[in-house]
Amino acid sequence: MRRPKWWQEIAFLALCYWLYSLVRNAVPDHAVAAQHRAVDLLAFEHTLRIGFEKSLNIFVTQHHWLAYACNYYYATLHFVVTIGVLVWLYLRHPLRYRSIRSVLFATNIVAMAGFWLYALAPPRMLAQDGFVDTIVAFHTWGSWGSADVAKASNQFAAMPSLHVGWSLWCAVAIVALAERRWVRVLGALYPCATLFVIVGTANHFLLDAVGGALALAAGFAVQRVLSGRPAFASPTVATLHHSELPVAA
Repeated sequence: MRRPKWWQEIAFLALCYWLYSLVRNAVPDHAVAAQHRAVDLLAFEHTLRIGFEKSLNIFVTQHHWLAYACNYYYATLHFVVTIGVLVWLYLRHPLRYRSIRSVLFATNIVAMAGFWLYALAPPRMLAQDGFVDTIVAFHTWGSWGSADVAKASNQFAAMPSLHVGWSLWCAVAIVALAERRWVRVLGALYPCATLFVIVGTANHFLLDAVGGALALAAGFAVQRVLSGRPAFASPTVATLHHSELPVAA
């Protein structure tokens, strides 16, 4: 009904992310099964004639400036843009903030179920099939594929892609609520750029991105069921009046 206190929200977000990381990293690796699934998934994509990952990965690898840009994009914007959109919603759309934020959390919960039930190796682990791990090849920082941080996270949590899930969440929020047209255009292009990056760096298959989109759709459904109203529903007159009431200490 009203915007939560900022310090409570930061504490809540930090706790949720810590729990998410704890659960994600506790998922069984199932390394052999994850490798076999990656090979099978790649073969399935080729059957559908959508297996363009290696071609895009080679293209990125051949252009060093692009590989560096994609590597740092992959390592940083996933968090920077998502946090930025959360802050923007908190400040500019306080009556919609809770419901839209809940969609993001529900998406993460759905994704964790995917990580647990379907351990999947990313394309960068299929060097025998011609894939290049751009993080390792260009010695850049920040991806779970680089040696200095690989041991900090489960390497087989590729399905679904939360890079895509989070970027689509950002895009939906921006397109729905931003006032300036150029901001909405950038918001709509953000998931497209993210898809290019995650595939070009060999961190995800195309079907991982589809899984991320489905996880977001499930997040919207969960939020709708729990709250009884759509995430982007306009605040009612009663809600607006209630939000003007003094907040209890």
